[in-house]
Amino acid sequence: MPSIYIVEDDNNILEIETYALKSSGYEVSGFENAKTFYKQLDVSVPDLVILDIMLPDEDGLSILKKLRAGTATENIPIIMVTAKSTEIDTVKGLDQGADDYITKPFGIMELISRVKALLRRSGNISKSEKLTLDKIEIFPDSRTCHVDGDDIELTYKEYELLSLLIKNAGIVMKRDVLMERIWGIDFQGESRTLDMHIKTLRQKLGDAGQHINTVRNVGYIAK
Repeated sequence: MPSIYIVEDDNNILEIETYALKSSGYEVSGFENAKTFYKQLDVSVPDLVILDIMLPDEDGLSILKKLRAGTATENIPIIMVTAKSTEIDTVKGLDQGADDYITKPFGIMELISRVKALLRRSGNISKSEKLTLDKIEIFPDSRTCHVDGDDIELTYKEYELLSLLIKNAGIVMKRDVLMERIWGIDFQGESRTLDMHIKTLRQKLGDAGQHINTVRNVGYIAK
């Protein structure tokens, strides 16, 4: 049974999320602040974390940064939750290592859908030979990415997205296909999530980001 940690200071929201996820078959633990969350991490590392940005004792983005810097927690799938809807908050979360984000208010079915999709993807990591596109190199065995020999830190979703595009280099990948393959067939969120991931991915790749091209009204292609 997959374990999920929820870090949320609004007790009502925490109770609803906990009940819904437990009813869906997950083992859930809730924390109202960073202190209790860190304490439990020393005991056990979960399969996924749902992390609110606005917390009483420490900003969620700060917690995210620490999780990505820790050896035991660097690869945990993380969904950021925010009451803010501005693009900058989303970009910050994705850029610092979040795998997905959801904005309050949100539907419980949407949350469960995203959790299922992320856990499904994170549990289906296959090893294979290196993927290359010009100066971009992807190493599936270690889930790392290099550009011109330099290590590029990618979030889980960014890595999956880049791998899929390079595996299909020269082929236009439709938006709905990318959404289904990366976020799961039952993902019902807006496709703007895809655009945000492409944007941050290009930024991290630097000059090599030019290999990810937009095909207007259709999708994206790596070439």
